[in-house]
Amino acid sequence: MTDEQIIEMARQAGFVEYELDDGTTNAFDKRYEAFAKLVAQHEREACAKVCDEHPGYMTGIVSLKIRARGEA
Repeated sequence: MTDEQIIEMARQAGFVEYELDDGTTNAFDKRYEAFAKLVAQHEREACAKVCDEHPGYMTGIVSLKIRARGEA
């Protein structure tokens, strides 16, 4: 998930831009981006655990690939 995608989703969810301490108005609070990344990480891990709990053809590889998405 790119920063641009996070910002667009924040806009769609109703978050608004506001004036920051430095006087700019074109940025979202970095806490929103950090929160979105934590939610995505949690969801990736939940999906990977499903693969881990259902061993079978390629599920180990799939769970590794899911987890690796957070490292990109």
